[in-house]
Amino acid sequence: MTTIRRFCCDDLLKFANVNIDHLTETFSMAFYQTYMARWPDYCHVAEAPNGSIMGYILGKVEGHNENWHGHVTAVTVAPEYRRQQLAKKLMQILEDITEKSYNGYFVDLFVRASNIPAITMYQKLGYSVYRRVLRYYSGEEDGLDMRKAMKRDVHKKSIIPLKREITPEELEYD
Repeated sequence: MTTIRRFCCDDLLKFANVNIDHLTETFSMAFYQTYMARWPDYCHVAEAPNGSIMGYILGKVEGHNENWHGHVTAVTVAPEYRRQQLAKKLMQILEDITEKSYNGYFVDLFVRASNIPAITMYQKLGYSVYRRVLRYYSGEEDGLDMRKAMKRDVHKKSIIPLKREITPEELEYD
């Protein structure tokens, strides 16, 4: 039976199997620790009965006024545990926290424009492309900013697609 629980420091020593995918962004240990310290309710792992990490999600809450939202920084599942709905379950936890704890207007995430399986999965979860960010990944590959409106965004204004592409310099980080 899979256990989904908060990410803890010990997990940083056990999750290499999850990060081996070439489409998974990896970060420094300090980066992960910052997220666990600042947004602990947005950091979860899926753990197998044998104690191995099956997948994880990292996120945060950010923005101001009608731009107040939950952000998925990373969600990934180890290859051997895919097709078990783990990413969907992890995403649902982040969406619930955004809606119930922070009253956010939407949840957003960035995905490589070439990562068709991930884009398809996010679309099935109700996300749509808000805008394209040129050369977002390593200054080479475009990223798609995908969003899903939460209940607070009654008129779904947060997901109306931007009519033009933007550059990473135009992004606002909070």
